[in-house]
Amino acid sequence: MKKKSLISRLFVFAGAYKYLTILGMIFSSVSSALLLVPILFIWQGLSLVFNMYPNITMTNSLVKYAWLSVGTTILAVLIYFFALACTHLSAFRVARNMRYKSITHLMNLPLGYFNASGSGRTRRIIDGAASATETYLAHQLPDLVGAFTTPIVVLVLLFVFDWKIGLISLVPTILTIITIFAMFGKSRLDMMKKYQTKLENMNNEAIEYIRGIPVVKAFGQSIFSFKKFHKSIIDYKEFVIVYTYSMRKFMVLAQSFTSITPIVLAFIGILLIVAQTDPKYFLLNFLFYVLFTPICTTMVMKIMFTSQNTMLAEDALNRVEELLNEKPLQSKKELEFPSSFDIQFNNVSFKYPNAQNNAIDNINLNIKQGSTIALVGPSGGGKSTIAMLIARFADTSSGSIKIGGVDVRDIKESELMKNISFVFQNTNLYKESILDNVREGNPQATVEEVMRVLKIARCEDIIEKLPDGINTVVGTKGTFLSGGQAQRIAIARAILKDAPIILLDEATAFTDPENEHEIQLAFKELAKGKTVLMIAHRLSSTQNASNIYLVQNGNIIEQGTHKELLKEKGEYNSMWNEYQKAFIWKEGGVL
Repeated sequence: MKKKSLISRLFVFAGAYKYLTILGMIFSSVSSALLLVPILFIWQGLSLVFNMYPNITMTNSLVKYAWLSVGTTILAVLIYFFALACTHLSAFRVARNMRYKSITHLMNLPLGYFNASGSGRTRRIIDGAASATETYLAHQLPDLVGAFTTPIVVLVLLFVFDWKIGLISLVPTILTIITIFAMFGKSRLDMMKKYQTKLENMNNEAIEYIRGIPVVKAFGQSIFSFKKFHKSIIDYKEFVIVYTYSMRKFMVLAQSFTSITPIVLAFIGILLIVAQTDPKYFLLNFLFYVLFTPICTTMVMKIMFTSQNTMLAEDALNRVEELLNEKPLQSKKELEFPSSFDIQFNNVSFKYPNAQNNAIDNINLNIKQGSTIALVGPSGGGKSTIAMLIARFADTSSGSIKIGGVDVRDIKESELMKNISFVFQNTNLYKESILDNVREGNPQATVEEVMRVLKIARCEDIIEKLPDGINTVVGTKGTFLSGGQAQRIAIARAILKDAPIILLDEATAFTDPENEHEIQLAFKELAKGKTVLMIAHRLSSTQNASNIYLVQNGNIIEQGTHKELLKEKGEYNSMWNEYQKAFIWKEGGVL
């Protein structure tokens, strides 16, 4: 199926405002044609001067041509102003609708999309694409129409006076056009897409790095955390250098062909004037070509640069359309409510988009209400995938997950989120007060209720050190929390939410021993009477779990309590022994 043009695809977001874009294009075309008329009047005036030479006097005709030149110039500028007014109004509406539709669609996408995409990349797609298409519609599209109109009018005029000179003087322009077509082939479109992707990746890594600076400083990991951001900068730099060098030959040729126009005209004039019976008439016509031919070449160069902006706008629109084509999760019209909070995995398999193998394969789990289970195993084994499927970050590839006997696909999203609390290793605290951050768990909570859960979550020592207590805004005036402190605030938030199901994803992975102890005490309060699934990085936190599952390569290879698994002398026992060896206790502390 043939892909629609860029304009028709942008008009989808314009609604009735698309007629303003069309009107603006027409006005721009008329303005570009009118801007050539003053040159004709100037040439007519010069003709009178030639004919009067050497007895040149000011005549009514000369005054008339002067005023006509000024008048048509002003008229062309006014029409161009109205053209831009129309295209700007339409461009603003397109940008507004593009952002609105994109954000509205995002609200319906599964949470797994945001994990995979990254906030920096998503922001650039929505805001950057809307800005790129707005600039294109408001300025570059009317200029492009005008740039195409001018050479067409000039081409007609060049053949009116002397078709031989006209044909020869077009040689540089034709060579420039050939170079431009060679420059902006399909390969250049692919290069432009890669360029935008590299820029997008660098933008995403920059945002993630800046957001993590407080934690980075707290743990002294500045070099390690900068590594990914630095790599994205180097990737961008290397690509831009290659891209620039690939354009070098074409740009040199295009600029050279544009610059030789006066030389070509001078050469033609010298060759032809000696054979003319009326040199004065020939010089007059030759003067016309001197005036008009450079305009044509300049417009061709303008088309070249505007064509590049067209490619940028098309790439930006492609990215927005890719986002809008992301499918929301489907649910039944008549949704159900779970009667309990047992969790069952029945032959569940899941494969990430574009992956070759399943992330988890034929998983069966039965988590009783009120119990705590732990998932352990090597990174990339599938532990986090199991947790995210419970919260329906994505749908299973096969099998089913049920809460209280109801398939999660048949539970209303708001109901599912109400019954699940999350504490992840990368805790997100908003640039708001501690009070407002904790209230995210229950916006209707009183100050007394917030203080109660902060006490349960072992956060009293944190609050005492803050300049304004619970009203201290995180991230202002040098107030930053370490990873462990932020985790405890997140646990207070989860306690306040009071959801019956708790998902803990490596929540103590990057905390120091002191904070880990406090967090473990807070976990005990959080888990009281709840169904808890814990992904454990440190095996010390799994000992009291009702059941431990060792997940490896997407499969459960061992399960049982801590004591049972140690008795089996299997993989878990080996992991435990290695974990124990990692800690060498000496008098005075842990090394």
